[in-house]
Amino acid sequence: MRKQLIAAGSAVALLALAACGSGDYAATEVPPKPAAPTSTAPPPAGPTCKNNLTDELRSYAPEGALPAPGQARLGSTVDRIYRNGRLRAGISADSLNLGSRNPITGAIEGFDIDMVREVARAIFGDPNKVELVVISSPQRIPVLQNKASKIDIVARNMTINCARWQQIAFSAEYYRSGQKTLIQRDSTATRLEDLGGKTICAPAGSTSLDNLKKYKDITPITADTDTGCLVLFQQGKAYGISGDDTVLAGEAAQDPYAKIISQRISDEPYGLGIPAGDVDFVRFVNGVLEQMKAEGRWKASYDKWLAPTLGPAPAPPKPLYGRG
Repeated sequence: MRKQLIAAGSAVALLALAACGSGDYAATEVPPKPAAPTSTAPPPAGPTCKNNLTDELRSYAPEGALPAPGQARLGSTVDRIYRNGRLRAGISADSLNLGSRNPITGAIEGFDIDMVREVARAIFGDPNKVELVVISSPQRIPVLQNKASKIDIVARNMTINCARWQQIAFSAEYYRSGQKTLIQRDSTATRLEDLGGKTICAPAGSTSLDNLKKYKDITPITADTDTGCLVLFQQGKAYGISGDDTVLAGEAAQDPYAKIISQRISDEPYGLGIPAGDVDFVRFVNGVLEQMKAEGRWKASYDKWLAPTLGPAPAPPKPLYGRG
């Protein structure tokens, strides 16, 4: 019990830090709605996306070389963002190594944050011309659908799938994660099937939650953030956490009493979320990602943030185009 109280206290402190400001622009936070969605159950697939991994990953191909900063076509999405003076990005501030606040510098940093800073670098010639807007997992799609939010891009470990393509647009895949499960270190379980009758947490509005619900003997519970699930786990209200291996690696690093089951129950290809109508911006972002991979900046970011917990860098995902 003492371990749980101490660990939960540290996780709550991290969650509190996530709402503070950082960087050249004060990080803002989108307040949660009273009733957040708890499922991403897919509606019927539309004609532009078939429910297979190849078609799901198709994005819009770049159109030629990237324009120099400030030289984008007048009236384009990139031109609008340039005139606004900053890129507004929806991110996590409590997913260690993906997007979390450095307790010493106060900056929000991580692999996902590097992605949006590279987009800002291509638009402005300055990677710091980005306003980081802290959002929860269920808010990832709504903030891109709501023009009033003025969010240009979301980088928050978001899985590409057909259901989401009907609501927003995606960049090409920039990382391939997989769903695993975190449990107490002294547990003898080696797979999800061993956890029948247990309560397992997965973030609301996530594909992790949808996948977890396929295991009928498990009782799923949710939290709006990754740290929220970690708090429930450390308080003993959840026996484990099921989610992306990238996220779980960061949570295990914060709790020496936790371990991750090696069983991988799904592939989770990450894409940068973009409003559905901004196809020109999707093409631009895909050009940025191609450049990052070709010039070694993708690998440098992986080596800094993910290699210490997930091992040597794999080959960057190859883009698939042909949508639209």
